[in-house]
Parts: sequence; C-alpha cells; structure tokens
Amino acid sequence: MKKAAFKMQLHRDQAAEYQRRHDEIWEELTALLKSIGVEDYSIFLDEETYALFGVLKIENPERLDELPAHPVMQRWWKYMGDIMDANPDHSPVSTPLKEVFYLA
Repeated sequence: MKKAAFKMQLHRDQAAEYQRRHDEIWEELTALLKSIGVEDYSIFLDEETYALFGVLKIENPERLDELPAHPVMQRWWKYMGDIMDANPDHSPVSTPLKEVFYLA
C-alpha cells in the first residue's frame, strides 16, 4: 500500500459543520472510495489555521484520478464547497504533500 497526503483549507468557524457532515458521510461515497482501493483514510484539522490534512492508503494512487468523473464525488464537492476553499468545478483546493519521514 502507498500513502497519499494532502492539505485543504476550511473556512473559519466551520469546523463543527465539517465534522457533522463527515459524521454523516454518504454510504455511496464511502463505497466509491473503497471501490478504487482507498483504505485507512483520515483527515486532521489544525484548529488555529483551519488547515485540513488528509492521509490515506491506496494500492494504486493513480486510481484517485478517477474520482472527479464520478457523480457521487461531484455532488459531495458541491455539498462541501460552501465551507471550504473550492475550485470553479467545486473540487476542494487541495495540495499534495510530500512524505519526509516515516517510522514503521
């Protein structure tokens, strides 16, 4: 398994809403993520800056490129776009992060 990490930006004072929406994550979205091989997916929040840090494991990271074409993913992005920085296509502004240390 390979790890992929990224950061996103939550709008100020939207942490509780972000948490609520993820507590109620759609079954069809989790099924989609699992269908492309996503495992062990976590998102962390820096409560001072509202920066979000996501990390997941996936056998083939190139499969993540399939997500934007899925209607479920597009609906989720629209649903989340009012509480975080988003691109014109409603996808979150996301910056890949480079792994610089790992302790097994």
